[in-house]
Amino acid sequence: MSRARRRAAARRVAVTGSAPIFAALGDQTRLRLVSRLGAGGPLSIVQLTAGAGVTRQAVTKHLHVLAEAGLVHGAREGRRSRWELDPSRLDEARRALDVISAQWDRTLDRLKDYLEGG
Repeated sequence: MSRARRRAAARRVAVTGSAPIFAALGDQTRLRLVSRLGAGGPLSIVQLTAGAGVTRQAVTKHLHVLAEAGLVHGAREGRRSRWELDPSRLDEARRALDVISAQWDRTLDRLKDYLEGG
């Protein structure tokens, strides 16, 4: 396999491997939880539920979805759980978006060249 094909295959894997992250972030409540954890550091369920407009049980379910995608992790502190964002997974999603953006840029450049008669 050529070098270019190996790079293209690696880019496809990077993009498709990020699908669980984007699926988890596709929910408005989960996106707000990620935002709050990113801004406020580790928070308890009680802290995350305050002002969220959903029940603790709903927040807990959303946090477990985010945890399955590797975006957050929880740790028990006595009777409470503290949840924390894992920014490396967001970096992975950002890299996948960069790959997609670069692909679109190249495609649009080719279209522009074609339409301009190049």
